[in-house]
Amino acid sequence: MGARTAWVLHVDLDQFVAAVEVLRRPELAGRPVVVGGRGDPTERGVVSTASYEARAAGVRSGMPLRVAARRLPDAVFLPVDAAEYDAVSDRVMATLRTLGAVVEVLGWDEAFLGAVTDDPEALARRAQEAVLAATGLHCSVGIGDNKVRAKIATEHGKPAGVFRLTAENWSAVMGDRPTIDLWGVGTKVSRRLAGLGVTTVRELAAAPVDALVAEFGPRMGVWYHELGQGLGPTTVDDRPWVPRGHGRETTFQENLTTPEQVRRAVRELTDRVVEDVAEDGRPVVRVALKVRYAPFVTTGASRRLAEPTRDPDALVAAVMALADRVEDREVRLLGVRAEMAMPEDAGPAERTPVRGRI
Repeated sequence: MGARTAWVLHVDLDQFVAAVEVLRRPELAGRPVVVGGRGDPTERGVVSTASYEARAAGVRSGMPLRVAARRLPDAVFLPVDAAEYDAVSDRVMATLRTLGAVVEVLGWDEAFLGAVTDDPEALARRAQEAVLAATGLHCSVGIGDNKVRAKIATEHGKPAGVFRLTAENWSAVMGDRPTIDLWGVGTKVSRRLAGLGVTTVRELAAAPVDALVAEFGPRMGVWYHELGQGLGPTTVDDRPWVPRGHGRETTFQENLTTPEQVRRAVRELTDRVVEDVAEDGRPVVRVALKVRYAPFVTTGASRRLAEPTRDPDALVAAVMALADRVEDREVRLLGVRAEMAMPEDAGPAERTPVRGRI
């Protein structure tokens, strides 16, 4: 046993949505399960999640259901049941709160735990055992000296394992790995880093800050430099999660082919978002419109409002102004989002707007 130290643990439910479905249908255990849309791979829709068996065949979240069906025709396709996932997630988080740690909920299937202990592995195993007993679900736990390292450690513990990643072993574990293995670095960012000659985590840690700032801006440039070193926040916050906004989107089974159809669909989505905003009670500071043209080109634009507002007419007018910029092309998906003032009033106003020709 070592000295009592402040630790951050990241708890991540293994293949959460697929696992919930298998619990309801035990006969599916060991079979490739794909959850998405209405569960019909002949319809337009995307994969929400896939079981490990389906992932082994190359099925990934965000993949069109039709592509998943071609890749894995014998998979079991199921519809998304958000209400059930909410209920199971609530039981998981309630269970984690019994462990004597601070619990910061990140979503349906993951949370940070903050605790002072001399044996974080023991706490991790207690979390796994408690969640399994309460829900029948397995989870992986990453242990770190900050949130970044704990989050990344979880990937090394999957499935159903425990892994510790700290300043001591950061370079040995992560140094030679590609930058895309870092939390918060996706395909586009990793490509931009490669353009700077940065392909590994070690190279990112050693990259000149000025070069990163020139490429990504003063905030994100510094963030990526620190990310390469595994630096990150250490405080686990148990305050209830507050969404930055509300959004609605629809994939159409048949493409929209006229401006009138597009405007009507945008208005319907906007009306639903306005209802969500009204229930939330916070003023909106920005609206955004997402458009996916046929066959599969996605773009979007946003508009910061002149002043925060709850006025439905003002919100509708702002979104419809964005709809006026939609190109005269066939549309297969539309999405409307409203970003709201945060309780601390520091979030949406500082976010970088989405730009692009729609």
